[in-house]
Amino acid sequence: MSMEKMVKVEEGFQRAMGLKKMVDRWRNSHTHCLWQMTLSRRRNPYAILRMQNTMLQELALVNKQLLMVRQAALHQLFEKEHRQYQRELNQMGKAFYVERL
Repeated sequence: MSMEKMVKVEEGFQRAMGLKKMVDRWRNSHTHCLWQMTLSRRRNPYAILRMQNTMLQELALVNKQLLMVRQAALHQLFEKEHRQYQRELNQMGKAFYVERL
């Protein structure tokens, strides 16, 4: 075999070894990622349950706050309409009956 062929074969062998090392590193990292994912799935159900419980509590508080805000807005609307009706009745010379105790 000539020297040039031996050099080409050696270069091809070096490239093949480099590709093999790259594939091995990828395979190892892929296996490691899969292992980490299964480990986190086994370890995290309690964390997931805690997060879900926290989310449910926060949703309950948000719903309560939203209800309070809506009630306050409705109360303001009723007060505004009441004052408007009083003004309209006053313009017509009439008034609401108010019982005094």
